[in-house]
Amino acid sequence: MRSVRALLLLVMPLLLRSATTAASEDAASAREHEEIRYLALGDSFTAGTGSSPAEAFPSRLASLWRTDGRRVTLKNLAVDGYTTEDVREHELPETAPFRPTFVTLAIGANDYVHGWSADVYRSQVRVLFRGIIDAGVAPSRIVALPQPDWSRAPAAASIGDPRRIEADIVAFNAILRDEARAAGARWVDLYPLMRRQAEAKMFASDGLHPSARAHAEWAAALHEQVEP
Repeated sequence: MRSVRALLLLVMPLLLRSATTAASEDAASAREHEEIRYLALGDSFTAGTGSSPAEAFPSRLASLWRTDGRRVTLKNLAVDGYTTEDVREHELPETAPFRPTFVTLAIGANDYVHGWSADVYRSQVRVLFRGIIDAGVAPSRIVALPQPDWSRAPAAASIGDPRRIEADIVAFNAILRDEARAAGARWVDLYPLMRRQAEAKMFASDGLHPSARAHAEWAAALHEQVEP
């Protein structure tokens, strides 16, 4: 009897470990077969202005996931020149009908260009996160992204002092980061990469927006850091 008990004590942990491993593998396999319904919200930096929609980071990220064997449906609602108010009025209403399983939000540059204060921007961003969540998206499925360092772009000189613009970009990005975390969403800080790209003059031919290569690097970084 003691030998049987001893055998059971040896075998049971192995059986439990095997069952746990099998369950984990089944869950991973099921997840791999789930469709990623990716909704991209924002302005020109998400739309791919200066390049093309196919070269914008949402399209490139979707392509990387497809290479991984995932099924992906992408809807990029971003529009050149949009502010947080525009996103609220024109993009948010399309969120619930699309039923996204993954959302990126990158917005703020045009609020700044329009002269909106940091306080106004913060209140608008809160509304956007609440709207996305109310549309049925789990906070953990929302990824907020910084606006790039466009202060070094040739066209930025016509808007203001590049040093002041850069400081304000950092301040607006901090607001988006803080509000994302407060809402339970994820913040992926691509800004160090974006700053290096700006220093390397990786701008599109319009002299303002990031180049197609810059978008490709954003997508690669997101692919590495984010599990949809």
